Amino acid sequence: MSKSYVAILLVVLVAALLGMAIAQDPGYMLIAWRHFSIETSIWVGLGFLLAFWLLLMLTRTLLRMLTASGRRINPWSRRNLQNRANLLATRGLLEFAEGHWQQSLRLLKRSAPHSELPLINYLAAARAANELEDYPECDALLREAYETTPKADVAIAVTQAQLQIARGQLEQALATLTRLRKEHPKHLYALKLLSQVYVRLEDWHSLLDLLPELRRQKVLREEDQQALERQVHVALLAQAGQRTASQDSDPASLVIAAWERMPKRLREEPELVEAYALQLRTRGRDELAEEVLRSALQQQFNERLVNLYGLLKGKDVARQLVTAEQWLTQHPHNASLLLAAGRLAQRNRLWGKARDYLEASFSSRRDIQTCAELARLQERMGDKGAAERTLRDGFEMIEGQLPTLPLPE
Repeated sequence: MSKSYVAILLVVLVAALLGMAIAQDPGYMLIAWRHFSIETSIWVGLGFLLAFWLLLMLTRTLLRMLTASGRRINPWSRRNLQNRANLLATRGLLEFAEGHWQQSLRLLKRSAPHSELPLINYLAAARAANELEDYPECDALLREAYETTPKADVAIAVTQAQLQIARGQLEQALATLTRLRKEHPKHLYALKLLSQVYVRLEDWHSLLDLLPELRRQKVLREEDQQALERQVHVALLAQAGQRTASQDSDPASLVIAAWERMPKRLREEPELVEAYALQLRTRGRDELAEEVLRSALQQQFNERLVNLYGLLKGKDVARQLVTAEQWLTQHPHNASLLLAAGRLAQRNRLWGKARDYLEASFSSRRDIQTCAELARLQERMGDKGAAERTLRDGFEMIEGQLPTLPLPE
């Protein structure tokens, strides 16, 4: 016998017993309150109470169903709104990743008020508006981001600074980052952005003050830190060279002062030595520039410094040539050093030696500058045939760089 048959028999049995009990003694129930009274049998009263209890349970169940989060039951529930907002946010972020700025902005703005993470939506929407060059909308979205999540002020400020830099609003970005650094002095990415703004503004003195903090916090990789330090000091040397010293002082005094303020380890960098020597040469201080280059080259050979050394007229040009010839014993086939030796031999009016050095340099490396120096010297020495051959060799070097054009037969 199945369980359903047993259940039916039990229900019938209970109903029969209940009917017999009601028939034997229906009972009596009186409910009175002030001038109101209800008289009935006890079984009807119990039935009424049971029906009332069932009605309460049904009402409670209906209320739970109305507040449930299922779409079919209650599509306006808070949880369901969040689910739909999350779906819109996902679509908006996908559109953002694909570069569809307008669609991304629309979806992210719709999802932000009901999203579990409105900050992400507002920040991404602000970036999309910035890509569309709708800057007022971008700023408004950043303000909404702050109103919804005030504790995310750092993230919002960093985003705002990034967008301002992207727009080219460097002064506004500087103000944003300065405020952020004041409130959060150890925020590494803010320091990095601040250094980028100073570079683009060419505010080298402010960047010079920031360099120790960048190194102490290890914001940049070591090679990037060193490159930035070199860039700053090269720019400071150039600025010092552009400024005019007082009438009674050395014209190169400001350049020399900038050099002496430089850390000693940087004064050994070839790039900075070259920048300093060029500024000294511009200010008419060839003798001091020659001393600086000679000292640097004795420590470390560098072709750019060697080339510049050959262009300078030091205090003793004979000694200058001897120094270059000493370096030639270590670098006998270096084209830049041979060119410098040839120029220094010319300064000493040693025409034959100068020609030998220039020819050796041109043979080692076909360079248009060496070609011009050699051809000029050969012509002045009366060897016009050699000068023409040298010039023809120089022309062949640059002929390959000319565009292909029709030429007469």
